[in-house]
Amino acid sequence: MGDTAEVRLLRGESGWHWQHGVVTLMTARRPSLAPLLTRMRDREPGLAASLLAGAVAAGLGFASYAALLMVLWVSSPYPDSGPAGALHVAAGLWLLAHGVELVRTDTLSGTPMPVGVTPLLLLALPVWRVYRAARDAVDAPEDADGPPPVPARTVWTGVVLGYLGVGGAIALYCSGGELRPAWPWVTACLPLVAAGSAAAGVWSAYGRPREPVLRALTVLPGPVQRVVFGADARARVGTAVRATGAATAVLFGGGALVLGVSLVWHGEAAQASFLRLTEGWTGRFAVLLLGIALIPNAALWAASYALGPGFLLGTGHGVTPFASDPAPLLPPFPLLAAVPDPGAGTLPNWLAGLVPVAAGVMAGWFVARGAVGQPEPGGAATARWPLARTAGVMLLTATVCAVAFALLAELAGGPLGVAALARFGPVWWQTGGAVGAWTAVFGMPVALVVRAWRLWHGRTRGGEIPAQGAGAGRDGKGAPADTGTGGYGSGAGQGEAAGEPAQATDPAEAEGTAEAPGEGRDEEEGRSREEAARARGQDAAQAGEAGSGRILARPENVPHATGAAEEDPYEILPAEDPFGPGWHDDLTRASHWTAPREPAAPRDASDVPGPRPGSAPTPPAWPLSPEPRTDVPADQPDPDPDGTEPPPAPR
Repeated sequence: MGDTAEVRLLRGESGWHWQHGVVTLMTARRPSLAPLLTRMRDREPGLAASLLAGAVAAGLGFASYAALLMVLWVSSPYPDSGPAGALHVAAGLWLLAHGVELVRTDTLSGTPMPVGVTPLLLLALPVWRVYRAARDAVDAPEDADGPPPVPARTVWTGVVLGYLGVGGAIALYCSGGELRPAWPWVTACLPLVAAGSAAAGVWSAYGRPREPVLRALTVLPGPVQRVVFGADARARVGTAVRATGAATAVLFGGGALVLGVSLVWHGEAAQASFLRLTEGWTGRFAVLLLGIALIPNAALWAASYALGPGFLLGTGHGVTPFASDPAPLLPPFPLLAAVPDPGAGTLPNWLAGLVPVAAGVMAGWFVARGAVGQPEPGGAATARWPLARTAGVMLLTATVCAVAFALLAELAGGPLGVAALARFGPVWWQTGGAVGAWTAVFGMPVALVVRAWRLWHGRTRGGEIPAQGAGAGRDGKGAPADTGTGGYGSGAGQGEAAGEPAQATDPAEAEGTAEAPGEGRDEEEGRSREEAARARGQDAAQAGEAGSGRILARPENVPHATGAAEEDPYEILPAEDPFGPGWHDDLTRASHWTAPREPAAPRDASDVPGPRPGSAPTPPAWPLSPEPRTDVPADQPDPDPDGTEPPPAPR
């Protein structure tokens, strides 16, 4: 458009201002598309890939159930419903795995019957699919030089929307079959499973940061927040989560053990129900698969039975360790054959109470491990939390256990019909309350006692003195000694590292050295720095150490515990001011004046005058040479008899 306006301008001058104004106005109002295109180019692939990942996860999950049902339909001797019926059943099973309650319309009475017992083993498949899809959609680089990961919100939104899109289509298809979904449950369960699993996948892909978890915990009450938040909030929350996982695993394992023992005890009834329920290997295989899918549910029912509240086998028919009252008209199913016989409980029934005791002990042990820090080698154990904070973490663990088990109990049970079949499985609030009470009652004393024992054991082990070398890394007072190559006590550390344990030849000497490290070196440490330097002046001059500006000094109050550690604990210390008091001693004068005047070959030790035996040392005459002075006439007194003044500058 700019080129056209310029051509019209050249042809005539009358329309100049008007045409120029139009061009300017359009140029000013036209938005720049570069930033928008850049943002869309950066975000669109991530969002599209996330949508595709969520849709593929839902499609693969449904395809797994459809393939299994189609195989059973093909191998069944009564394929009356056709492939469409098998696909409808697969769609209903896929929705049931998400916790959606189904309604069975084909009944003898014509009354719709709800089916709400969710097989927990089937629930693991969609959760794992969505988790993997979200984690892979983040596309986190393996190294720091790779491209940045896709934003968390983009991935979460895309995966959830893609999964819900396919899930909604499956629910619409299932609504035309004999097993129809209840739409309130569809709108509640499908988004909850998809959103929770996708959030876990994104959180795992980003390295499991603690900030989102702490922000989610702000909905907790004030006392719980004071336990959760703080300087070591991550340690407390992590300890509570690990203890909850351990206690839940013990409860599940104990419930599975109780279930197995009961199945073996009622083996004949279980076998008869399995053979009587259906005929043909296809139907029995289907019953076997259904029983395997319901094993986690049965283990949780058995755990609730061990906790005390038990479970319901129909409205008003409870099964507890104290009394069992199963419904009289139960279908012949192998897992239901493991239900205890009707009547009052006996000692074998009461022994199931050991399962929650073991779970509480395990939770207390994990909390105690988190309350006491891991001691360093040779060091004493330290308490990370005081008693009150440890008790608070234990209560937090009991609360998390109660919430988790209540949720699992609600998923493991549900209705199988109306009237007497309206309720099957444990009651969620009773089971959750029992788990919290058992964990707090048995976990609290275990956590406090084990914490005290670990502290006492760690301090006792850290305070012991080794048999070989009382100063093996520690001084007489139990404080760790520095065994570095340049620090105090480096001689002892090197001797022990070389495999030569330092032992005192005299027991009295060893005892005295361990009690007072400085008493065995009175004569050596009693010297002044100038006297020690004068005694080693000749060796220092030959080695060239005097001209380096540093002197060798023996540090005071060096902690030594053995006699072998007293050999040479010397260290190079910074030199003092050369022009301060005492700068005129032999060693300093030789280092500051002799070295600059005679830089050639070093003098012999015999040329340097030293103190005579039995007399006080006298400083040599200036300039420390055997030649007599010629700058002072013989008939005049020497103005510098000590040689302390520097020579005059040469003219």
